[in-house]
Amino acid sequence: MMTEVPTPQLRPLRPYFSSGPCAKPPGWDASKIATESLGRSHRAKIGKTRLAYCIDLMREMLQLPDTHRIGIVPGSDTGAFEMAMWTMLGAKPVTTLAWESFGEGWVTDAAKQLKLDPTVIRADYGQLPNLTEVDWSNDVLFTWNGTTSGVRVPNGDWIADDREGLSFADATSAVFAYDLPWDRIDVATFSWQKVLGGEGGHGVLILGPRAVERLESHTPAWPLPKVFRLVSKGALAEGVFKGETINTPSMLAVEDAIFALEWAKSLGGLDGLKTRSDANAAALDKIVEERGWLSHLAADPASRSKTSVCLSVAGADADFIKKFAGLLEKEGAAYDIAGYRDAPPGLRIWCGATVDTADAEALGPWLDWAYATLTA
Repeated sequence: MMTEVPTPQLRPLRPYFSSGPCAKPPGWDASKIATESLGRSHRAKIGKTRLAYCIDLMREMLQLPDTHRIGIVPGSDTGAFEMAMWTMLGAKPVTTLAWESFGEGWVTDAAKQLKLDPTVIRADYGQLPNLTEVDWSNDVLFTWNGTTSGVRVPNGDWIADDREGLSFADATSAVFAYDLPWDRIDVATFSWQKVLGGEGGHGVLILGPRAVERLESHTPAWPLPKVFRLVSKGALAEGVFKGETINTPSMLAVEDAIFALEWAKSLGGLDGLKTRSDANAAALDKIVEERGWLSHLAADPASRSKTSVCLSVAGADADFIKKFAGLLEKEGAAYDIAGYRDAPPGLRIWCGATVDTADAEALGPWLDWAYATLTA
């Protein structure tokens, strides 16, 4: 039987700590979303204009060079990354890095679906593989920020300047939170639902010049679904990267993404987003440091995520974590903070830019309350 423990008085004003879809930007309201493009064809002038504007805003906020193209594609980050794999792999040997569930998903795709016999470099949850083992004569697949483990690559220095293969970065919890070295990234993917707090269902595919060259020179050995086809008559389908999407997009989701991007611009762009995310991660670090029963799953601060922060709770099993998260949700103090189902039992607290630092700071007493309630 649980013993009654005094309930904290101060609740986070916006207790949205889910790691995807993530908290909406502060001040978001459905009535503030532009609706003129809704109910219209995405191929009409207004639809094309808004899609192109969304792409231009992403380029500006990411400080992306003109050498890289941006396309809005179906299937969220997963669809974007699989589109890249299916269209570009097979020309060279493949190395896959896996230290959490999504990296393992790309291993499965490469090995079992595309049957490429990849070299696999793994690490346990909370750890990072030895990046010096990577052979850059291969194409290399990796997650920049492991959303389900809270472990990220510290920087892009390990990506060879003179690489023969392509670098494929699943960067869905990293873009808009870190400085990314675009000269070392040939393919990057993400979804609006992470750091921007946008809606799910759409992915973003970023291609560097070496990726475009691969697309135009390599024909995969396997059939490609229509929604994966980025080449027409041997040339890149440039329209995809100007807002002429492969399938029908949700203009409501596009307008929601535009709202978030304009909010980001009002903060000063990428620097403003990074500042907010850094402050949130620092607030949670302080909470962890002050509690002996709480620790980071990612032990090394250099490779610890500043967005999807994964925590271990002393003595906790999956049932304990389920009850822990359930108590906080019932109280309206924190939503969706149980760790990912394939990860070790623990908590996962989103610290991306759309979270307010005061709300992250207010979590501490509530974590104490839930822990004390379940262990009393």
